[in-house]
Amino acid sequence: MKHFIDINNFKKKEIDEIISLAKKIKKNPKKYSSFCKDKTLGLIFEKQSLRTRLSFNVGMQKLGGFVLEMQSKDIGFDNKREKAEDVLNVLSQYIDCLMIRNNNHKQIVNLSKENILPIINGLTEYSHPCQILGDFLTLQEKFKNYKNLKIAWIGDYNNVLRSLIHLQNIYNFKLNVVVPNQIFKYYKNEFLKSKNKNLKHYYDPISGSDKSNCIMTDVWVSMGEKGNNKKKYFKNFSVNRNIISKAAKNVIFMHCLPAKRGQEVTSDVLDGKNSVVLMQAKNRMYIQQAILIYVLKK
Repeated sequence: MKHFIDINNFKKKEIDEIISLAKKIKKNPKKYSSFCKDKTLGLIFEKQSLRTRLSFNVGMQKLGGFVLEMQSKDIGFDNKREKAEDVLNVLSQYIDCLMIRNNNHKQIVNLSKENILPIINGLTEYSHPCQILGDFLTLQEKFKNYKNLKIAWIGDYNNVLRSLIHLQNIYNFKLNVVVPNQIFKYYKNEFLKSKNKNLKHYYDPISGSDKSNCIMTDVWVSMGEKGNNKKKYFKNFSVNRNIISKAAKNVIFMHCLPAKRGQEVTSDVLDGKNSVVLMQAKNRMYIQQAILIYVLKK
C-alpha cells in the first residue's frame, strides 16, 4: 500500500514520476478524466483550508472520482470517543484514500503504518509536502534549467520550509535559508543534519537573496500557532522591492498563501510581475491529482 506523508520518504525517481505525471495531466486532462472512476477520496480537516480543500475536491472530481469531506471532531477522529485506528477501519469500508490536514504529524505517520487506507498528508505542523511538490512543478515550468536554480527562503522555520529542505536534499539545488537567529537557534541541530554544500543559512535577507532566481516566504506565525511575540524578530524580513532588486533579473516570488500583506511581503511584490502565487495555487491541483493516481494505482 502506498502513502504520501513526507518528501524524504521518496527516491528522486519516484518524485520525478509524480512531477512528470502532473505535467501530463495538466497538458491533457481529458485523458485522465476517468482514472479514478468509482473511487472515493475522504478529506479530514482539523485546520482551515482554501487551496488544499479546493485542489483536492476539484482535482478528484476531474479524475472521475467522488469526494467525502469530513471534520475530525464530527467523526471522532480525535481519539476521544474511539481510537483513530478504529475510525480508519470503518472509513476503509466506504472510501479508497484519505487526505488528512491536522496538527498531529505523528498520528498521520502511525496511521499510515497500519496500512488500512492510502493516506496523504495535506499539511501538518511538521511538513507540507503537497505544497512543495506543487511549487517544484511551478519552478520547472518557469525555468527549463531548474537544476541550477538558486532559491532563497526568507521567513520562519516552519512546515513548508522543512518540506523544501527535504526536496533540496534530493535534488541538491542551491537553497539559502534566511531565518532570524532568535528562531533558527531552536532548529540549528535539525538543520545541520540536512546541511550540504548547497544548503546554507543566512541571518540577513539582503545577502541571503543575492542573485537568487526564486524568493519564497510564508506567514511569520503559522495557523493555530501560539507565538505572536516572535514577529518582533522579523524586522527587515518583509519581502519588498528592495530585496527583489538584489535578486537575479529573472527572479520569481512564491508564497503558498494566505499572505499577510505588509508583514512577510508587501502588496506591490505579491501583486507584481515577479509573483507566481496564483500559478502555484493552480498547480496544487495537478500535483495532487498525480499523487492520487500514484497512491491508488495497483
